[in-house]
Amino acid sequence: MRAVGILAGFLVGMVFLASYLVSGAAPEPNKDDADYQQRVAGRIAPPARVAIAGKDNSAIKTGDAAPALSSPAPAGHVLPGEQVYTTTCIACHGAGVAGAPKFGDKGAWAPRLGQGLAVLHKHALEGFQGKAGVMPAKGGRTDLADQSVLNAVDYMANAAK
Repeated sequence: MRAVGILAGFLVGMVFLASYLVSGAAPEPNKDDADYQQRVAGRIAPPARVAIAGKDNSAIKTGDAAPALSSPAPAGHVLPGEQVYTTTCIACHGAGVAGAPKFGDKGAWAPRLGQGLAVLHKHALEGFQGKAGVMPAKGGRTDLADQSVLNAVDYMANAAK
């Protein structure tokens, strides 16, 4: 009878040991380790940073925030307007978010086009806050070349003419 009790105790101990090993329990990490600190910083970093018109946005650098949904363009690489629209501008101009004129909506674009392309280009590059809505500088994609943004503005303006 005594042997059965010892055997039962041994089996219970083995079950606990096996469940501990299977659970993937690991020893407490060294919090002073640089790799550990970098992983934690990556997990708690804000998902995005937004450039705000009229504010100092110099702290926002390419690669400083979490990866964007679309991959950043190489510095100085000029993209066609349609590509910039479909990867960036469509987020607001596709649904009219924050007062953005919808793509191809002649009525919404008419007052803006009446100001001239130079004004539209300036607002797209530098950002703008008006009565009708808000346009962040470069649509929030500070990694885009200025000419890529201008190409997107021209693409959207041509669709609304």
